[in-house]
Amino acid sequence: MTTYVGFLRAINLGASRKFPRDAIVAAVESLGFAGVATHINTGNVRFETAMRSRTRIEAALEKAFREAAGFEVPTIVMTPAELRETLAHAEAFGHGGRHYVSFLKHEPDPAQVAAIEARSSAEGVARVGGRAVHLMLGANYHEARLTNAVAERHLGVATNRNLTVVRAIVDKWCRE
Repeated sequence: MTTYVGFLRAINLGASRKFPRDAIVAAVESLGFAGVATHINTGNVRFETAMRSRTRIEAALEKAFREAAGFEVPTIVMTPAELRETLAHAEAFGHGGRHYVSFLKHEPDPAQVAAIEARSSAEGVARVGGRAVHLMLGANYHEARLTNAVAERHLGVATNRNLTVVRAIVDKWCRE
């Protein structure tokens, strides 16, 4: 059995996209996955499975989530090694402001990386490492032009977490 972490996109936003933690756990367990746990109610789930194909795992989870929640729940699955590498990249940047990580469904090609990184400015910097886009924002982060929506426009399906959540997940689930 291999451990994975799934990041659910756009749940618990508004009245029509509610998907409680217990329902997430039940949906994951319905697939026969083991060791299921969640971290805060923003769509972070750890599980173990004998399945090896990330694409197949994501498809199985998305089907189970659609059936349980009644709406589409795009899901991005990462390995503990990928998450440790993402955190190492974040810490190497040494950014003192707001730092968000957009996890990507697919690894971007060099042209896509160049396009998103070229959007960097004095107010916000984007750096890509693997299937993660680091959005490092300044004091006016609430007015930022670099957002998860921008990352998605350039790089495809993504879901965003702040660095505090990423660090907590790595500490909790991804230490060797």
